[in-house]
Amino acid sequence: MTQASEAKRDPGAQDSSAPQKVSDFLLARLRDWGISRVYGYSGDGINGFLGAFARAGNQPEFVQPPHEELCAIMAAAHAKYTGQVGVCFATQGPGAIHLLNGLYDAKLDHQPVVAIVGQIERSAGGSYFMQEVDLVSLFKDVAHEFVEVLSTPEQARHLLDTAIRTAVAQRTVTALIVPHDVQKLDAVPQPPREHAKMSSAIGYNRPRIVPQERDLDAAAELLNAGSRVAILAGAGALHATEELIAVAETLGAGVAKALLGKAAVPDDLPFVTGTVGWLGTRASNWMMKECDTLLMIGSRFPYSEFLPKPGQARGVQIDRDGRALALRYPFEVLLEGDSRETLRALLPKLGRKSHRDFRGRVEEQVRAWAEEADATSKRRADPVHPARVFSELSARAPDDCIFCGDSGTTTFWFAQQVRMRRGMQASLSGTLATMGSGIPYALAAKLNHPERPVIAMVGDGAMQMNGINALIPVAQRWKTWKDPRFVVLVLNNRELNYVTWEQRAMEGDPKFPASQDLFDFPYARYAELLGLSALRVTDPEKLGAAWDEALAARRPILLEVVTDPRVPTLPPELEPKLKEKLEQSLNQEPDADRLRAQLTKAGHET
Repeated sequence: MTQASEAKRDPGAQDSSAPQKVSDFLLARLRDWGISRVYGYSGDGINGFLGAFARAGNQPEFVQPPHEELCAIMAAAHAKYTGQVGVCFATQGPGAIHLLNGLYDAKLDHQPVVAIVGQIERSAGGSYFMQEVDLVSLFKDVAHEFVEVLSTPEQARHLLDTAIRTAVAQRTVTALIVPHDVQKLDAVPQPPREHAKMSSAIGYNRPRIVPQERDLDAAAELLNAGSRVAILAGAGALHATEELIAVAETLGAGVAKALLGKAAVPDDLPFVTGTVGWLGTRASNWMMKECDTLLMIGSRFPYSEFLPKPGQARGVQIDRDGRALALRYPFEVLLEGDSRETLRALLPKLGRKSHRDFRGRVEEQVRAWAEEADATSKRRADPVHPARVFSELSARAPDDCIFCGDSGTTTFWFAQQVRMRRGMQASLSGTLATMGSGIPYALAAKLNHPERPVIAMVGDGAMQMNGINALIPVAQRWKTWKDPRFVVLVLNNRELNYVTWEQRAMEGDPKFPASQDLFDFPYARYAELLGLSALRVTDPEKLGAAWDEALAARRPILLEVVTDPRVPTLPPELEPKLKEKLEQSLNQEPDADRLRAQLTKAGHET
């Protein structure tokens, strides 16, 4: 059942004896839609709303992170970790502009988010007024499905209803712009029954989307004909775990995962190869090279060079958005539908394969990768190998924990070293891949699941971008949580390390210190200044005990680990062109010998 179908049908009751204003009505309407929490930042352009929040007893709850960008990122994370629409508020001008990064995160990862934004008073429009920005044009791309200005009280009802329903139905971002003076006008909860006056309703039930029977038959015929079947699962398959496993068992297939689909199937199954691509495992990338049939489910995995070569494999793709079909690979059968419903309809048409040689080879690759990943985590580095940090975490992470990734080196090692189990959740900024998303994701996850342990995994670059500020609301709020376990892992390697290695392998350029070096900020000491717990680790042999302490802490804790930037964040196998670029860069590096030593340990001979 969706959030909207559970919502009340009352169009919005007054919260006091005073006349209800447009802002009061809109907050009541949000409550009627079942929205209990929003993410916003104060500003005079939404003063009308702020007064309404006060009159309503802060219902829905107004959560204020220290920057509007964080508000929008948290709204996107709210949608990911709850399955419900996220809502963010911001003032006009700079407040609205600051929302864009988080809104694009939601849009590109297909999450329902509604942005409610203030605007200068209508009478000042066109006068080059203070903070006057053309907000319709500003939001027209990120909220292209629906962006409207609320100009009269009669519009309030149908514009908010449409913004929410469109966001949920299209899994996208919508925006409602409300001028300051309109917020303070008397509300019209029920517009009159007149020409050009609308009476909208609350509610949305997601349809059951299943492909045509003839297309299911064609897909089954193709899959049954294959002898080496590989499955690639993405975020669109997160709710189809049991169906994925059943199809893989029937076809004798291996299952690889795009990063946003990391929690789609548990990694303790012997045929699950892990993530694929630049961040992927050797087992996943091997399977893509060896398969003769590819079944892609709920993924827009962007890196086609890590898919089978065109002509190598026949393919079936399942996606509920027809625009995503046949976008990355020349699939023969295209199934537009919900992944779980489509797999359920497809499964009875599949024959169980008696010859399972390929499955056996996949399982051999999975075992070999597990040994390789373990060996990687035990390699010596100066002072700590980043793989060790995530290997020790993987062995200790609680079964019900929520992982919150960021963008950079932490993402690479999370993808390769952390093994997902049933009951775990994991997400991050996938398509936009914005830095600085880890802690706001974690805070949104914790606010909505206060009984579950939450682990944010961020780099020092993300901390300096906005993570330092994002810790402030953690310190403000943690005492209200049912379970205080909230761990912020910070990899401190004193540089923008992931991009440094991209420069070397993709461009053939050595590290450029002016753009890559970071100030060695005291992250653990800063967390303690905020009243949080903190640990700083420079000895790999102390990592296990540090994780034990962090995961048992009775208040949020920051675990700072000083890691070696010379450890490469490169795929297990490099194409010849990348090897040439890497060698070209190393020939210009003053620290080439130590870099080559780590590359050799990682299996990249130079």
